[in-house]
Amino acid sequence: MVSELASRVLKGDHQALGRAISLVEDGGEEGRRLIRDLYPRTGKAFTVGITGPTGTGKSTLVDKIIEEYRRRGKSVGVLAIDPSSPYSGGALLGDRIRMMDHSLEREVFIRSMASRGDVGGLARAARNTIRLLDAAGMDVVIVETVGAGQTEVQVATAVDATVVVLMPQLGDEVQAFKAGFNEIADMFVVNKADIVNPAKTMFNVASGVQEKDGWRPPVLKTVALKGTGVAALVDALEKFGKFLDEHGLREERMRRRLEAELVEAAFSDFYNETVDRLKRDRQWHQLLGQVSKKELDPETAAGKLVKIIARLDASSNA
Repeated sequence: MVSELASRVLKGDHQALGRAISLVEDGGEEGRRLIRDLYPRTGKAFTVGITGPTGTGKSTLVDKIIEEYRRRGKSVGVLAIDPSSPYSGGALLGDRIRMMDHSLEREVFIRSMASRGDVGGLARAARNTIRLLDAAGMDVVIVETVGAGQTEVQVATAVDATVVVLMPQLGDEVQAFKAGFNEIADMFVVNKADIVNPAKTMFNVASGVQEKDGWRPPVLKTVALKGTGVAALVDALEKFGKFLDEHGLREERMRRRLEAELVEAAFSDFYNETVDRLKRDRQWHQLLGQVSKKELDPETAAGKLVKIIARLDASSNA
């Protein structure tokens, strides 16, 4: 079943792609086998993260970016990440209805994914979904975040280029820098530039940008609802993609991302497996009972727990 599904994904079958993404979201063994089969066929897509504070018009901007890439003959995959549950209908926000119209196109695939408050699990599922979209032949894969918190910044750990979207309002850029966006941005976009003169915001952002690997993030302005400035944004993304390739930075960045991913995934698996085994261990229950009865403090118990885990690990490898 998995090998057949992988074959269909490689052919760009949208139905198979949707099923494949559900498998990796569930995090089961079938999803792992699917990624194992498809991983050698990935690495061709240019991946873009669209992030920034809530209310800056990211979904509308992504909608117009899709249109622009399609005009240039590029196929586009979109992963839209929400802080809500897909079962309540919350994973498809109202602002995304226009974007979803593109999903009827053969060369566009859009998927919404709920974070469920699990940043670590989300990052893993998102990275593997990007790989599936890549394997399905998408030239460009866009990851858009909605909401606030760590997810907004973490998108940079999964993509080639990160676009931080702001809007011209008092203090917006200051809050963005405090949230860590300055460290991850490869370019800034001041959207809704027709509401308030964006000059001050653009100046403030430009004054605070940090050059990374010889690239100074540009500060662009757009009016996404009208499509104004979107072509220039895509031009800047294509220029950045060439910059990465010409300076050997794309492979270097990918290696750094993989390093972080492997450590994160290993710790996640170790944690889950260890907790399951601990709960079946007699010493764990004794230790928990001592802490609950105030016979042992949590710090001392944690030290003892390390030894229990080491013993469990040693016995499993014996």
